[in-house]
Amino acid sequence: MTPRHLAITMGDPAGIGPEIIVKACRALAPRLADRSLRLLVIGHGSALERARAAFAPELSIPAVAVDAEWPALAFLQAGAETSPIEPGVLSPEAGRFAFLGVEHGVRLAQAGRVGGLVTAPLNKEALNKAGHHYAGHTEMLADLTGVKGSVMLLAHGNMRVSHVTTHCALEDVPKRVTPARIRLVLDLTHRALRDLGIAAPHIAVAALNPHAGEGGLFGRQDIEVVAPAIAAANADGMRVTGPVPGDTVFVKLRAGQFDAVVAMYHDQGHIPVKLLGFHVDPATGKWDALSGVNITLGLPVIRTSVDHGTAFDIAGRGIASERSLVEAIEYAEQLAAHRG
Repeated sequence: MTPRHLAITMGDPAGIGPEIIVKACRALAPRLADRSLRLLVIGHGSALERARAAFAPELSIPAVAVDAEWPALAFLQAGAETSPIEPGVLSPEAGRFAFLGVEHGVRLAQAGRVGGLVTAPLNKEALNKAGHHYAGHTEMLADLTGVKGSVMLLAHGNMRVSHVTTHCALEDVPKRVTPARIRLVLDLTHRALRDLGIAAPHIAVAALNPHAGEGGLFGRQDIEVVAPAIAAANADGMRVTGPVPGDTVFVKLRAGQFDAVVAMYHDQGHIPVKLLGFHVDPATGKWDALSGVNITLGLPVIRTSVDHGTAFDIAGRGIASERSLVEAIEYAEQLAAHRG
């Protein structure tokens, strides 16, 4: 069966989104040619055409209507262009298009026209200046789909890390680490791992406190909240280990002892994945590529994303890497194939 299109939302058109999209399409051209992969880019037409002409002039990305029959690679305009958007320049107009692209993608996925969403990065300040007051993609997608309990999963190779909390102050983390939230994250992580082809997932839960609380000396949350939630999940047939101290659990994950880790807060989970995902040129001290994917669990639609930001400082210069976007497309394919 020919796969449905995956929608690629451009994110902030002033960032590196247009560039990495055309580079990814160029890299995936053989698969687009044989229609084993089909992509619908949604966003700002002028920004996409500028990037295509500069970085992949051999590509053809025809504009299409929503109700038309789409070729294997096509473009859908997210809205009317009311003012110019320049690479690297923050603007409400770019934030407006970032929102419109995701909104269009969600509606197409809900209608079954696309098999899932792959999102390029947006800029939170531009998004909010446009009147869309979200902390990021995850919160926007939850609102657009009416979901209250979504979960962020980062993936880089065998490093798969989901999060109990993400965009909140550290002082608010302990009160958000509840038995219900831990169980939701475990359930969704277990399901995602099975969707990715792991038949019997083994999940570790990172401790909230140093040394898992050291018997209560450094806090009792790991003893009184985290450990009972793990015990309940194991009683229901999952395979969960923890709480494992945060300073060793990711080493064990990298060694293949677990299939995923549940992290308690944003930086606990993001730092190890991004440390491995960024490739730094030792001669210059600058990073020149980033590998890794952000997957939102718990939505009624499939959503994967690049694991980096808009990079306004290099937008339009031709040096942005498409690697993370290609990986995000591949993850979306795997998940879409499982759901059918």
